[in-house]
Amino acid sequence: MLDSNKAQLQVLSEPCGFSDGEPLYLVTIRNDDTIVELTNLGASITAIFTADRNGVHRNIVAGYEDISRYRDNPHYFGCILGRYAGRIAGAKFELDGEVISLSGNDGVNHLHGGIDGLNKKVWKIKSFIREDNEAGVLMEYLSPDGDEGYPGNLWVTVKYILDKDNKLKIIYDAVTDKSTPVNLSNHSYFNLSGFVSGDVLKHTLQINASAYTENDEHSLPTGRIIPVDGTPVNFLSPKEIGTDIMGITASDGYNHNFVLNDYSPGKVKLAATLSDAASGRVLNVYTDRPGLQVYTANDWTGDIIGPQGLAYHKHAAVALETQFFPDSPNHPGFPDTILRPGQRLISETIYEFSVCK
Repeated sequence: MLDSNKAQLQVLSEPCGFSDGEPLYLVTIRNDDTIVELTNLGASITAIFTADRNGVHRNIVAGYEDISRYRDNPHYFGCILGRYAGRIAGAKFELDGEVISLSGNDGVNHLHGGIDGLNKKVWKIKSFIREDNEAGVLMEYLSPDGDEGYPGNLWVTVKYILDKDNKLKIIYDAVTDKSTPVNLSNHSYFNLSGFVSGDVLKHTLQINASAYTENDEHSLPTGRIIPVDGTPVNFLSPKEIGTDIMGITASDGYNHNFVLNDYSPGKVKLAATLSDAASGRVLNVYTDRPGLQVYTANDWTGDIIGPQGLAYHKHAAVALETQFFPDSPNHPGFPDTILRPGQRLISETIYEFSVCK
């Protein structure tokens, strides 16, 4: 929690246990207004404390009180997803004429990197960033050839950097020695009330997307890209999340990939704005990825008590996952996700925190 002695930009680390014999750490990055807590287990964001319009700080992301629980994290709280965020149909795809089989962990499908994806790995803390205008941490992980069925050794780093303007930057960097699909994302869930509202149905969401990828009954893309105009998934103008949520899927919730407007590789643009009128908190999400997966915690049942001391019920938070499209390796018309030897994947997502008076 924040104390009365507000610090300038700082990054601190302390040991917090072990997972599979590997040491775990709690990393804290802070400025005068915002505190971000992370662990190297899954390279996960465990807490983000921001102020409301009255200066009251609350943790606005879902997580666990016990860091060791991020090893078994079925809802993917705060973690890095990979090698491939989202579903891959049938846990297989064709690459350069060869059928690649992956681990199946979502029925017959592959989800968020598989049974033991990057979200369950203990990442190495490589260095800390301490500059006049920003502070952060660099973590790295080597995913070996054949990991969850993926070809090639994949070297991945992620930087979490907080600046003085309350922008939390997530910068991904990856290289490989064999061609392989790569789609990295962070899976933080947000409730800008600090979860005191119980759900996010009164949160207002605006998404810079005129289309979305159509889903089948298994939440897999059909390959069709559909205009949002005239549909319940139209968030081009600000709209409360609960306005059209009932009946949108069998689980009465959003689980949709939005096709962001004006996508240009390497260009970071505003993707979405989430706001909570009651607290005044506002979150802007920027990315250089073509897609934004919106998931409204449709399967939460209240069985988890978060570090806020409150139960996480259905629709208690919303995930805004910046990414390539789900199942892209099986849809040639989707943006290419294959990383090849000699190439380098660098991608950036920014969470910008502010308050509306």
